[in-house]
Amino acid sequence: MSVAWRLAIRDLRAGGRGLWLLLICLFLGTAALAGIGSLSASILGALDGQSRQMLGGDLEMRVSQRRATVEEGAALAAYGRTSEVIATNSMVTPLSGRAPALANLRAVDDAWPLVGRFTLQPGALADRPHGADIAVAPALADRLGLHVGDRVRIGMATMRVIGLVDQEPDHLGAGFSFGPTVLVDMAGLDATQAIQPGSLYTGAYRILLPPGADANAIGDHIVHRFPSAGWTAKTPDQAAGNLKKGIAQLGQFLLLVGLAALAIAGVGVGSGVSAYLGRKTRMVATLKVLGAEAKTIASLFLIQLGLVAALAITAGLALGAAVPAIVTAIAGDALPVPPRLALYPEPLAVAAALSLLVALLFALPALARARSVPAATLLRDAILPLRRPSLAILAGMATLLAALVALAVLTASDRAIALGFVGATFALVLALWLLGLGLRWLLARLPRPRRPLFRMALANLHRPGSQTDRLVVALGLGFSLFVALAVIDTSLSSELADAAPAKAPRFFAIDLQPEDAGTFRKAIHDAAPTATIEAVPSLRGSIVALKGVRVADMKTLPEGAWILKGDRTITWSANVPPRNTVVAGKWWPASYNGPPLVSMEDKAAQLLGLHVGDTITVAVLGVEVPARIAALRKVDWGGLGLNFALVFSPGYIQEAPHALLASVYAPRNRDGPIAGAVAAALPSVTMLRTGDIIGQISDLLSRIALAIRAAAAVTVVAGIVVLVGAVTASGQARRYDVVILKLLGGSRGQLLAGQALEYLLLSAVLAAVALAVGGAGGWYVVTRVLALPWAPDAATAAATLGLAIGATLVIGVAGSLPALRATPAEGLRAP
Repeated sequence: MSVAWRLAIRDLRAGGRGLWLLLICLFLGTAALAGIGSLSASILGALDGQSRQMLGGDLEMRVSQRRATVEEGAALAAYGRTSEVIATNSMVTPLSGRAPALANLRAVDDAWPLVGRFTLQPGALADRPHGADIAVAPALADRLGLHVGDRVRIGMATMRVIGLVDQEPDHLGAGFSFGPTVLVDMAGLDATQAIQPGSLYTGAYRILLPPGADANAIGDHIVHRFPSAGWTAKTPDQAAGNLKKGIAQLGQFLLLVGLAALAIAGVGVGSGVSAYLGRKTRMVATLKVLGAEAKTIASLFLIQLGLVAALAITAGLALGAAVPAIVTAIAGDALPVPPRLALYPEPLAVAAALSLLVALLFALPALARARSVPAATLLRDAILPLRRPSLAILAGMATLLAALVALAVLTASDRAIALGFVGATFALVLALWLLGLGLRWLLARLPRPRRPLFRMALANLHRPGSQTDRLVVALGLGFSLFVALAVIDTSLSSELADAAPAKAPRFFAIDLQPEDAGTFRKAIHDAAPTATIEAVPSLRGSIVALKGVRVADMKTLPEGAWILKGDRTITWSANVPPRNTVVAGKWWPASYNGPPLVSMEDKAAQLLGLHVGDTITVAVLGVEVPARIAALRKVDWGGLGLNFALVFSPGYIQEAPHALLASVYAPRNRDGPIAGAVAAALPSVTMLRTGDIIGQISDLLSRIALAIRAAAAVTVVAGIVVLVGAVTASGQARRYDVVILKLLGGSRGQLLAGQALEYLLLSAVLAAVALAVGGAGGWYVVTRVLALPWAPDAATAAATLGLAIGATLVIGVAGSLPALRATPAEGLRAP
């Protein structure tokens, strides 16, 4: 064993406790990054592992408002075994007299499921529903008080509950639904008469392909073979596309928060290493007097820091790897799928590498200063002046920083956002460091206050050996991140509280036949005389061509072109609809009866590069309808009223079979009577309660807010540790100050007041910085990353910042107590 190793091990055994700050900071940063990465990887891994089961086959072909024709069915069956699933929404009314509830009615054939296994909970009367039997989701049974054997009314049929769903293999792949599942077979669907001309429903046809078959190529071939039929293809890797994208985006955001916490921890590493090496000054001088080379001394401390860092990073990786299992045990029900518990090397390796780079980057200047301690220091007790790092040290730090940025960006799912975040963090750290240096320079040149406490507080901020620059960086980062997380959290909370606008309708009615409009209005007014009803014709259609170019032939779709993905609900109107404003072009006359015209939402048109006068082709029930864009509209989507991206002129499109879509505005306390009256008068009409829709959105936002608060907790702990470390790092200088001041007659209360005033002045300066930087960062995350309205609570942000400042004062003063216990006799002997 070399001399450096022997000295490092012996010194660690004797005084290694001084490196506790390095250990805690690296442990927190590594655990946060490893935990977030492992949890995200485990959920995405579970989705990938179940993608074929979620889809229900190797390929799914989907069409709206109709079922496959004989020719289409034969074409699908030619590729392999097929299964048909029809999905719609329907009201379920218990015969016990309880109020009806909305359900996602799914009709399956005998071949379903092609992949996976469908099971019912113990006590079921049969293995699967047939004829007048249904299987219901436990959530619907709880809501309606249903038990096995009970009877309910769905549409025009009375059905028997044969069991509660235990495993529904393609549930997640079915996408968003307005209610819990009710399963029937095709005969049961026919009995309910839920499918009428113009009804909103989807036909999904799953195919088991031969081994080696190209699902994407087959899906594209079917779409091109029936170009006007409105078919869309989905493969297993797309089964959970939106869910995977959302999880990846949330994971990316939390990883960025983890990187910010790691940056704060890096400042703590620098402070901790400086404090530790500052206490080793006399040891270094002694070793140099005894003939030790600077290289040996540098190796000694590098070995010590490496051992402690390895211990901290290993412990952080162990905790991070266990996070998926911990989250599953504590909050597994809140996750979209149970995580696939395994060891994920990639996020662990990235977390370890990032933590190691941060440790080296922030510890390198302190190591360089320790290496250059002169032997003459042994003959005197002095605080060594800070020296500018050498060019070699600066070059090493630049290399480490470049490696850190490259690793953080290249391993991110969205490299542009990661690069912007890392660049912004680096710019903020640099700006805060320059601010700290500027404060020291300015305070040293200000006139000295007459009051001793103010003079002492200002002197502590600019004297030799002060930690002002590091405190400014640590507190500035911490305060800014606290403010950002506060405004993000309050914006989410505001979205939850205001998700249902005051002017929103209480119900949406779908599958309302035009001939039943009078009966519907009477039922509503009998239950709620003051209710108002807005009804418009509706049907489904998909855009198949833009300016004569077929969408299926486009190599790439415009980014964000949601209007081209799948079917859209469309309508027609002689007048400009409510909550719509024409911003380009001109609306057609009320008596217009010429070639089809269409009005498009202005933002959708902008995404597609369309203008007034351009043409689009919309496929409606297998018939292509070309139309010229006559007007662009600005749509107020915030009120949750009936709004459409595409509105046609009356005339030709009215010939298509269609239904009515209605919104019902009524007092809140009439929800039950309204639902019951409509269910009794028109069982086939589906009533969507706005509160149920908002509840699902609120549940999702609540989970996002919970994840953000968990990430904020790690950041708070890291900030506290860094502050304690900064106080510890200046402990030696404070002890000498206390000795001198006590000799001059200073009291304990005066010394404490001086310390508190020092941190209060520093916090007041940084509060303004934090409000500006944190507010801007929070605005970007809310409006650009989460795509939510910007609605922060200024009082909460101010209170959060106030708590952070208060914690800073308490920790700063408490950390100074050991120095206050120093006696004048300590000033007469070397430490």
